[in-house]
Amino acid sequence: MASAIEAAGSQMGKSVESTKENFSGIRTGRANPALLNGITVDYYGAPTPLKQMATIGVPEPRTLAVTPFDQSQAAAVEKAIRDSDLGVNPNRDGNVIRVTLPELTEDRRKDYVKLAKTKAEDGKVAIRNIRRKTKESVEAQVKDGALGEDEGDRLLKELDVTTKKFSDEIDSLLAAKEKEILEV
Repeated sequence: MASAIEAAGSQMGKSVESTKENFSGIRTGRANPALLNGITVDYYGAPTPLKQMATIGVPEPRTLAVTPFDQSQAAAVEKAIRDSDLGVNPNRDGNVIRVTLPELTEDRRKDYVKLAKTKAEDGKVAIRNIRRKTKESVEAQVKDGALGEDEGDRLLKELDVTTKKFSDEIDSLLAAKEKEILEV
């Protein structure tokens, strides 16, 4: 049954990675190619993720350079970036689309911190759901007689330790992201 705890730990680790990935999409003071991860471009009628259609570079701290692989799609890429919720106005410079990120205001930074806290809480909820399912499984096995009471209690304590470890990891990721967002 220890493998059930290991499986739960593995799933919790995936939740932490997902939360980390969600954090990368939250804007901080400097440009990051991950900001464009959620943007899809209408590529010949099919919605295609921007990162599959172009290379994204960071030539300056607050500028992203997007170079489409298919130059005929530069206008569609530019439109997709403009229509996104980033609130930026891309400029086309030949084949390269430059996205200059405006300086963040104090209110905007606070909004981003709230967003980061929401994403962290979503990650913690996922971890708690994994814990609940594993706990129910262990308790059912104890009730069926497949596991002894002592073994069941030991597994539940081990599950709680694993849950706390991954919850604390999300807390530390949140603290780091908060510091990064509020850094001027």
